[in-house]
Amino acid sequence: MKITAVRAREVLDSRGNPTVEVELSSGKLTARALVPSGVSTGKNEALELRDGDARFHGKGVRKACANVMAMEKQLSSAELADQQQLDELLLRLDGTADKSKLGANALLGVSLAAARLFALSSWSRR
Repeated sequence: MKITAVRAREVLDSRGNPTVEVELSSGKLTARALVPSGVSTGKNEALELRDGDARFHGKGVRKACANVMAMEKQLSSAELADQQQLDELLLRLDGTADKSKLGANALLGVSLAAARLFALSSWSRR
C-alpha cells in the first residue's frame, strides 16, 4: 500500500479534551482515527506529547499534529506491505524508548489510521 496523503488536526474528544485526529489516504481510500487520550502516568508509559501552553490548560496537541505532518514524506515514500512494517517504520522515525521525540499520540494516530486503511484496502480488493 502506498500512502498518498497525510493530515492531522487537533480535535476534542468525548470529554472535551484535545486529542489528535489523523487522516491517511491511499488512492481513493481514506481512513481516519482519533487517538484515545490516556490517563495512565506510570514511569514506563509512552509520552503523550502536549503543547504545555495556556490553550486547553496546557493540554493542546498541535505539536503532535505537526509531528504527524512532518512524517508525511517518509510515509508517502514507503511501499507498505502490512501494519507491522508501518509500525516498525514509525518506531525507527521516533527512535526513543518512550516515544518522546514525535509523541506517542502522533505515532498512535498514524498507526490506527493505517490499520483502518489496510482494512479498507483489503476489503476493497474483494
